[in-house]
Amino acid sequence: MKKAAFVIFIVLLLDQALKFYIKLTMTIGQEIPVFDHWFLLLFTENNGMAFGMQFGGDWGKLTLSIFRILAVIAIGIYLAVISYRNKNSGLIISVSLIFAGAMGNIIDSALYGLIFSASSYHTVASLVPLGQGYSGFLHGKVVDMLYFPLIEIPKETAPSWLPSFLFGPDNRLIFFRPIFNIADASITIGVAWLLLFQRKALKF
Repeated sequence: MKKAAFVIFIVLLLDQALKFYIKLTMTIGQEIPVFDHWFLLLFTENNGMAFGMQFGGDWGKLTLSIFRILAVIAIGIYLAVISYRNKNSGLIISVSLIFAGAMGNIIDSALYGLIFSASSYHTVASLVPLGQGYSGFLHGKVVDMLYFPLIEIPKETAPSWLPSFLFGPDNRLIFFRPIFNIADASITIGVAWLLLFQRKALKF
């Protein structure tokens, strides 16, 4: 159980520390180059799922938050079982990454609306007394900031055989266009590790 606790602690610490830094120092849409134009911190918020995907307005947001909580409870129970049964370290670490990532985004949804004022394109958020924030419990917005536009091709210079749906509203093909956070990355790495290396170990 110590391995799981360590992984969860590190992921949540890094995830929440970066999100707090972004919320308290940047305006929506502000960007900070980290590695030339290949890696940027670009502040966005979303009401929905991982990588900025959306899900059905306020009721969709509430449904998604409740689903996340139920999923985290189920994952937590499974993690406790495999840790108690001394399953291999790879399985425990990968499930811990998924659990920590889900928890990271639940914290945003559950608490950020209660403790932060609203971020905007012109103002930086601040911490406020509990309950005086920009929204209610489970209606907070998830903070995203990791942006890797490794490839950028304007439509007018792109090969004609590339399908038009690959180009965004700005008529550019950008890979990788989604903006995400450490919690999203933790879930993705955990799931990928499970599928690639731990499929046999998933059985009780």
